[in-house]
Amino acid sequence: MKITFLGGGNMANALVGGLLKTGFAASDIAVIELGAQGRAQLRVAYGVRCYEAASAVALDCDALLLAVKPQQMREACPPLLPFLRQQLVISIAAGLRLADVSRWLGGYGRIVRAMPNTPALIGAGVTGLCAMAAVSMAERLGAERILQAVGSTLWIADEEKMDAVTAISGSGPAYVFLFIEALQQAAGDLGLTPAQARQLSIDTVLGAARLAAQSDEAACVLRERVTSKGGTTEAALRTMEQRSVKEGFIAGVLAANSRGRELGELLGQDG
Repeated sequence: MKITFLGGGNMANALVGGLLKTGFAASDIAVIELGAQGRAQLRVAYGVRCYEAASAVALDCDALLLAVKPQQMREACPPLLPFLRQQLVISIAAGLRLADVSRWLGGYGRIVRAMPNTPALIGAGVTGLCAMAAVSMAERLGAERILQAVGSTLWIADEEKMDAVTAISGSGPAYVFLFIEALQQAAGDLGLTPAQARQLSIDTVLGAARLAAQSDEAACVLRERVTSKGGTTEAALRTMEQRSVKEGFIAGVLAANSRGRELGELLGQDG
């Protein structure tokens, strides 16, 4: 499979690196990147082919990854039109809807919308995928193969639910970082050193996540098993309940979902 990236930013770098680690040949990967410094860095880091602008050679590929910023997509699409044949187009621009990308590509219909998250930068991401009707099963498998180079994938049938994917997994790392930040601050308040606070907080989150991933039981059951009656965990959770921590957390995720819909409408405007 030959793959071309439009844009050479952080997520494109993560995907290129992941693809090479999973057996893709550098000669089969190309990046269209405006910046000369960016092109030079990509060549040195990965040995891939780099181009300054769209061309028949640059877009001689099976899959085209649109990896520019959402605000740049409307202007970035028209130069691609003369070179679109049968390529699968995958947009990893957050918030942009399939219909809008298709319109900017002259009604092109072989498009997959993908929402990766930042842990993809270390190969531990999760990506929500949604395809237009014209995308074949073979092309869906091709999209999976590409995005699974940086983590797991999940297909979403209803594109309206992609805003929920963004609110949960796209924004989710920030929620986890906030939790780690709070744990570290509490550890400091209790007299632990910054190094001790960091290790205890991060390793606890990592271990709990691994335990949840390896267990078939619901998170609430795992929580209850840690919570002895009259113990320290119960005291902590009771205080958090009094402060409406869980309700505030859920409200924040719902706010992210609503903002995602708003941004999708705003980014999809042509004027």
